[in-house]
Amino acid sequence: MSKRDYYEVLGVGKDASADDIKKSYRQLARKFHPDVNKAADAETQFKEVKEAYDVLSDDGKRSTYDRYGHVDPNQGMGGGAGGFDGGGFGDIFDMFFGGGGGRRDPNAPQRGSDLQYTMTIDFKEAVFGKETEITIPRTETCDTCSGSGAKPGTKPDTCSVCSGTGQQEVVQNTPFGRMVNRRACSNCSGTGRVIKDKCGTCHGAGKVKKQRKITVKIPAGVDEGAQIRLSGEGEAGQRGGPAGDLYIVIRVRAHEFFERENDDIYCEVPLSFVQAALGDEIEIPTLTEKIKLKIPAGTQTGTYFRLKGKGVPKLRGYGQGDQHVKVTVVTPQKLTDEQKELLRQFGGVTGSVPTETAENHESIFERMKKAFRGE
Repeated sequence: MSKRDYYEVLGVGKDASADDIKKSYRQLARKFHPDVNKAADAETQFKEVKEAYDVLSDDGKRSTYDRYGHVDPNQGMGGGAGGFDGGGFGDIFDMFFGGGGGRRDPNAPQRGSDLQYTMTIDFKEAVFGKETEITIPRTETCDTCSGSGAKPGTKPDTCSVCSGTGQQEVVQNTPFGRMVNRRACSNCSGTGRVIKDKCGTCHGAGKVKKQRKITVKIPAGVDEGAQIRLSGEGEAGQRGGPAGDLYIVIRVRAHEFFERENDDIYCEVPLSFVQAALGDEIEIPTLTEKIKLKIPAGTQTGTYFRLKGKGVPKLRGYGQGDQHVKVTVVTPQKLTDEQKELLRQFGGVTGSVPTETAENHESIFERMKKAFRGE
């Protein structure tokens, strides 16, 4: 099944700026976040959006994608299906130029593989940071044999078939002459070593699988999709090589009252018709406290008020973002006869007739209540 165009996935044009791409990604990530969207395909769409953003947010990857699309420009140029076999191609040079240089030493130290761990945290944990402990399965160097794979007191022997090179030569006669190809030694599987007395703990592998507890510090201000790199916490290396790294991928649960856009926080609060018309002072929940906000007389629904410095701590740098409060004038649904009469008199004096349809804003009040309780 062919992949969709990355620009189409994010809903932006090919001339979109980096800010436009980032803004669209954040909106779609919130929309399809599996913790919020319970649709069967939400997880798939979320991953599709993330993949598109990873490419288009990187200048180098975006330039390559713009030129070649989803096709790998290096396809067919290296190893793999339809490509040249690296070892065989090198052997041709060896045959004509007497080479042999450049062959990988099978006993050279090899770096361990990187690992990835997805961590889901709450909205406020992303804002203020946290320290937590996770458990990951990974391979580690066997303590019994110190990674040699041999029984303590013994050591691996040099392979008698390949003399420690890890390769076997296969000679073929072709119309172009005698061709020599090299392949991994079948006796030692390309390691150049043979273990006669294997370690009883790792059974000759030199590594064992363990559950490792690791303390992770989540910095304040981290956001959805961020990665935290823990150097040396990945899979164990081989033959004395360094361990790989562990990458913590952050996913953030949506909040019922607050929404985040970069370092700014957005929320919506209800106002009665009287408060909007005459003005008032109301209490607003922020990420850390409750503050008073003065509402001027004649405030219209949809008006935004800015609370400077009440947003998210900046991940790289100093200071914090702002909180933006949107007010929504709530039309009363249940009126007494006296209240209705007063509104008619008001409408007669002002020459206006109420035409707005009342909406159920109970959810706004409920979200405010939870925010006040610090949920």
